Amino acid sequence: MSQFFQIHPENPQKRLIRQAVEIIKQGGVVVYPTDSAYALGCHLGDKAAMERIQRIRQLDSKHNFTLVCRDLSEIAIYAKLGNSVFRFIKAHTPGAYTYILNATTEVPRRLMHPKRRTIGIRVPDNAIALALAEELGEPIMSTSLILPGEDLPLTDPYDIRDLLQSQVDLIIDGGYCGMDATTVVDLTEDEVQIVREGAGPVDSF
Repeated sequence: MSQFFQIHPENPQKRLIRQAVEIIKQGGVVVYPTDSAYALGCHLGDKAAMERIQRIRQLDSKHNFTLVCRDLSEIAIYAKLGNSVFRFIKAHTPGAYTYILNATTEVPRRLMHPKRRTIGIRVPDNAIALALAEELGEPIMSTSLILPGEDLPLTDPYDIRDLLQSQVDLIIDGGYCGMDATTVVDLTEDEVQIVREGAGPVDSF
């Protein structure tokens, strides 16, 4: 049976954030809100927790997880950033964008694209997600909460509890999240490439 925390979407309670991060550190799988949709998250180095998420979503081993970071300086630890890429991300962060970037050696190989050695990274514009990443001190390994056979993510934390309370360790109720996926932007080449248009606007690109 999972725990269920009601965390304020604008002023997250520090005590609950600390408890949530302890669950992540101990190998837990958590459901938490972002600026696009609810996500499943776990510790970056925890292969068993990652495999639990794969089972919940029925993902194969080729599915690319996203690293949810707290800020630009943390992105630079896990991805190679040239000056133009850095400026582009800075102009659109935080926000509902996932950036495909060339990974550094800090990224576990199992998380990289097997051929391209790339990783998806984002900084969400959501106070709870940022507080979790800040308290954790490293990125949260994440994927959108879209259940098998569904096209859209779950949006209601009470529905999530009914469906997943026996499969995850913590569900964070951070209010209504929305159901749009992030806009995915490939920044591995000189030219900006929009891979998927989603919640993040692209008119300023």
